[in-house]
Amino acid sequence: MSHGTALRIELTGGLLHGWQQRNRAATIPHAIGELRKAGNLENLRRLADATVGPYRGRYPFLDTDLYKTLEGLAYEVGREDAPAGAREFYDEVVELLGRAQAGDGYLNSYFQDPDQPKQPWSDLGWGHELYNLGHLIQAAVAARRRLGDDRLLTVARKFADLVVAKYGEHGAEVIDGHPEVEMALVELYRETGEQDYLTQARLFVERRGRGKLEHTIFPGEYFQDHVPFRDLPSVTGHAVRMAYLAAGVTDVYLETGDATLLAALERLWDDMVATKLYLTGGLGSRHSDEAIGDRYELPSERAYAETCAAIGTMQWAWRMFQATGGSKYLDVYETVLYNAYAVGLSADGTAFFYDNPLQRRPDHSQRSGMEDGGELLRRAWFGCPCCPPNIIRWMSQLQDQVAAVRDGVLYVGVYADARVTSGDLKLDITTDYPWDGEITLTVEEAPDEERTIALRVPQWCPSAELEEQSAGRRGVGPGWVVVRRRFVVGDVVRLTLPMAPRAHGAHPYLDAARAGIAVARGPLVYCVEQQDVEAPVDDLLLSPGAVHRAVVRRRGDHLVLELTVGVAEAPATELYPVLTETTEPTRETAACTVPATFGPYFLWGNRQALAMRVWLRTERDC
Repeated sequence: MSHGTALRIELTGGLLHGWQQRNRAATIPHAIGELRKAGNLENLRRLADATVGPYRGRYPFLDTDLYKTLEGLAYEVGREDAPAGAREFYDEVVELLGRAQAGDGYLNSYFQDPDQPKQPWSDLGWGHELYNLGHLIQAAVAARRRLGDDRLLTVARKFADLVVAKYGEHGAEVIDGHPEVEMALVELYRETGEQDYLTQARLFVERRGRGKLEHTIFPGEYFQDHVPFRDLPSVTGHAVRMAYLAAGVTDVYLETGDATLLAALERLWDDMVATKLYLTGGLGSRHSDEAIGDRYELPSERAYAETCAAIGTMQWAWRMFQATGGSKYLDVYETVLYNAYAVGLSADGTAFFYDNPLQRRPDHSQRSGMEDGGELLRRAWFGCPCCPPNIIRWMSQLQDQVAAVRDGVLYVGVYADARVTSGDLKLDITTDYPWDGEITLTVEEAPDEERTIALRVPQWCPSAELEEQSAGRRGVGPGWVVVRRRFVVGDVVRLTLPMAPRAHGAHPYLDAARAGIAVARGPLVYCVEQQDVEAPVDDLLLSPGAVHRAVVRRRGDHLVLELTVGVAEAPATELYPVLTETTEPTRETAACTVPATFGPYFLWGNRQALAMRVWLRTERDC
């Protein structure tokens, strides 16, 4: 999402800045190599030269791995520290796409392949053609905004115009089996001013759930197509499809003002957060159809929580904030960012999780992404590699979600070392967030008139402190804290968010974590890996008191929590033991205690493949 020229944001240090540096130095060069090796470029090259081939890969959406990478590169290739080989790759792919595009604008290397028996538009349920278009548009818009390069936009508009002609107001009433194009078409409308693109996005939303798509393999719920969007009782079906659809519908609302859409979006969001979102912000609890489960169906060791779903949830959260100004949406955005999204990438930036469980058992052998053989934890690439390029493009854009302007107010909602320029107001933000809760804003340039700044106090912080040079200190609670005055150069505003370790329980309906305890500090969820405790992870017991007594310690570039945890009196031997009248199964007594180091969840799995837990059994707190 572009903020336009009125708002400029640059990350200058800290964790998010470090992630972006790693993206440039390691992840992007690695992905370029993997894309070349996988044959994505050859699939396009084959359309102009039949001697190249055959088509490489199983899926009709592999072009999107190039598009997502191009979107990320649009943010990077113009920098002095651009990734090695990135500009050459960018230009090569853009040129290939221009040559591969059909005369009528159609572009999909799978369906255009000369050996492909399926015809274009013959399988809208699984063909992903409009999904492909969506990612192409997003890359093209990013290229124009960041680089002033219209080449990709010319390709994207030609394809989009074909779709408008075939499936617009006077065309066939169809939808795509995988939502994504909706938010892209709205963004194309914003960039070009062409009303047809907004109309097409609205039509795709309105047609959903009205019998316009043939359902095969899975029922309509999987496609969010069993009822019209406004009638969806809850977020449902394939998690990435659901998040992308909701983000696109929010974009349609933002441009049309249709209050019935917003009412449905708010209802679906609140229900998702209350009943279907993991503690980490992950979305999707079923492997079989990569789907969102029933309410409270949130198993830890079988959490799917796909990395792409995390990105989709952040896209939806950001748009809901834009639509309403609600801080609760950025609370979830932040949780996802530092947990469900960040865990998808290895510490060195060259290996990826597809799915993101909250527990690993000692004997677990299923590979991430349901791949056959290979690494037990993160892996270099996938047969269905949708997540790695998605991580790249989102990482390149993190600065865009630090702040936003709504109704003349500068909202700072995601904390990082950054330089923020909003018109004639320029701020320097310094912080060691998420490790430390002190955020300092220093005014570097200021107008003569009053300005308003709003700072987010997260829901996990019940009591924060705001300090202003002119007004002293005051306590503030969760939500937006507003500072309005005539700022002068050198003014300092400081927000302090206490970060005591927290013990989290689970709703009694959430069977997988009932009577369990999880540990968090600030926006970070913590976990314990077998490497960091002598006793078996599955025998550990935890009490709220032990969490509140945790010691915060630095380990390398991050903070860990040192806890004293209990060890169960005797490992269970029966799968279903008989309970007596005096048995208290939900709280156990420890036979002894051991020290345990809890690390940030997003960093787990960077060592040997051993057991890990977010949720531990509850110890009777004596």
